[in-house]
Amino acid sequence: MIGCGSIGKRHLRNLLALGVADVVAYDPREDRREEVRTTLNVETISDLDEAWKRDRTLALITAPTSLHVPLAQKAAEHGCHLFIEKPLSDRLEGVEPLLSAVRERHLISLVGCNMRFHPGLMTIKQLLERGAIGRVVTARVEAGQYLPDWHPREDYRQGYSARRNLGGGVLMDGVHEIDYVRWLFGEVTSVACVAGQLSHLDIDTEDTASLLLRFASGTIGEIHLDYIQRIYSRSCHLIGDEGTIRWDFTAGETRCYTASTRAWEVFANPPGWEANQMYVDEMRHLLRCLQGEEASAQDAYEGARVLEIALAARTSADVGRVIECSGEPFLSGAVRSSKER
Repeated sequence: MIGCGSIGKRHLRNLLALGVADVVAYDPREDRREEVRTTLNVETISDLDEAWKRDRTLALITAPTSLHVPLAQKAAEHGCHLFIEKPLSDRLEGVEPLLSAVRERHLISLVGCNMRFHPGLMTIKQLLERGAIGRVVTARVEAGQYLPDWHPREDYRQGYSARRNLGGGVLMDGVHEIDYVRWLFGEVTSVACVAGQLSHLDIDTEDTASLLLRFASGTIGEIHLDYIQRIYSRSCHLIGDEGTIRWDFTAGETRCYTASTRAWEVFANPPGWEANQMYVDEMRHLLRCLQGEEASAQDAYEGARVLEIALAARTSADVGRVIECSGEPFLSGAVRSSKER
């Protein structure tokens, strides 16, 4: 485990609960190493080079975003399969060599995509696959929460989200939404975005972004992301030519209205479901991938494609233009850049 911040500790706890015992954790901060040692009883190391002397099967990269690719590259060169927290990176530099190393060494890779394991979004995926609302014409997606509330025991100004040099910004943090709309609706062909640092928050990254996406299918998607809302909010609203789907994270339900029934069907989260279950299921999926039982839900190639779209959105906000995306997954291992239109 490379990185023992909030998400690193969450993954550690879940892996231990799933029966993974032989774990070594690294973080440059002694206070984080001490917390992992004392609360989780996990061995820690203060020198990352020590990690490569161990016979490790898997490296989990849970450091700040700007460090993901160089750390993953080093782990790949030592033959480790890879779990990389979202997003894959905050830039395209270094992505192509990483993809090449994954391909040439036949490594399993998974980019953190826990929202794909949310029961509400999984229900939507199933509804769309059976054509419940016909052709999806448009989708409105939003996610927001007040940044200082994310980790209240820490100074938000020191976290990676607040610092562009660490790969922060709501476009990078909100890559979950970009990932899951692509999962639901297919390839993105163009993106327009307005974004900026609009609040009183003491950060040097964008705290608000609105994206307009065109999918190869013709579907139009809107994504709103922010660090501002004082109460957590996450939802989506899908409009099809035969019905409507609405999902609300906080309400814990997905609702589907169809023209044929003229009624709402409600799909609630399983009884007792808690948000950590997404992360448990993500780690369980990772272990099954390592055992050859499942294919990666989002490998490094797909993670690179989602990164390209997020960076195209940032470019669009900077230059004030629509950005055309390549419209192809990174299956060849070659990173294709976006281009302005």
